[in-house]
Amino acid sequence: MGRPLRLMTVHAHPDDESSKGAATCAHYAAAGHEVMVVTCTGGERGSVLNPAMDRPDVWTNLSAVRRAEMAKAAQLLGVAHRWLGFVDSGLPEGDPKPPLPEGCFATGDLAEQTGALVRIVREFQPHVLVTYAENGGYPHPDHIRCHEISVAAFDAAGAPDRYPGISEPWQPLKLYYLHGWPRAKMVALHEAMQAMGLESPYAELPRNGTEDQRFPRGRVTTQVECADYFPVRDEALKAHATQIDPTSRWFAVPFEIQRQVWPTEDYELVHSLVDSSVPEDDLFAGIRERVSA
Repeated sequence: MGRPLRLMTVHAHPDDESSKGAATCAHYAAAGHEVMVVTCTGGERGSVLNPAMDRPDVWTNLSAVRRAEMAKAAQLLGVAHRWLGFVDSGLPEGDPKPPLPEGCFATGDLAEQTGALVRIVREFQPHVLVTYAENGGYPHPDHIRCHEISVAAFDAAGAPDRYPGISEPWQPLKLYYLHGWPRAKMVALHEAMQAMGLESPYAELPRNGTEDQRFPRGRVTTQVECADYFPVRDEALKAHATQIDPTSRWFAVPFEIQRQVWPTEDYELVHSLVDSSVPEDDLFAGIRERVSA
């Protein structure tokens, strides 16, 4: 395999790491590489989406419950985990939307938050950094802020004049955005389910051929084949029992269909300091050669 490489993925809340890019992380961890998930907030303002967990004892201790869920998911994926330590902003709803809570992640000091992530980047020294696109994948304020500090930390971590005194500078070599569920993927899975006479969880997907702009298919540069780790991904997702109903549509498509139709997780290469031509099938493309040289 050569020298172990290091991958860091940055997410907004506990459970995001298991619904976005989890099989990729498990794939690289199983191959002997070092993988770290950084979670920006504790998910304190999240909802309890699994009816079986909608209980007073869970609501009373939601922060501790979500931390325990995250620890279990990280163990299943085989990854290291760090909390960044900021407070969940919640998802504002209504028209007009209410102001965000005082002291939450999305309204915090960007430089301070970037510095907190720079510290972890310099300590872990990842070769690859993965985060969300500029729209956060969906317009949750914490996902957008996660994008902002991740991009800022990618630029700042290797600069000696930025955040001096926070460990030695370290420059990641590649920055990727996750593109978890492009419309083309949902259409392909829907059609495969119909062809087998199975009920599709995507039956209500608009059929007008318009790409979902949250996950624009045309921006994908890199597809990592990781279908062997889809079962691990699902178990990690179920570890977040407050957020995931095990009877939900997340788990409706058989692994055999997923493997045949869409065996990859998809990314956009945003910045690279190594030579690597796209399309790619490896987040470490171009880095393996440099590290082994």
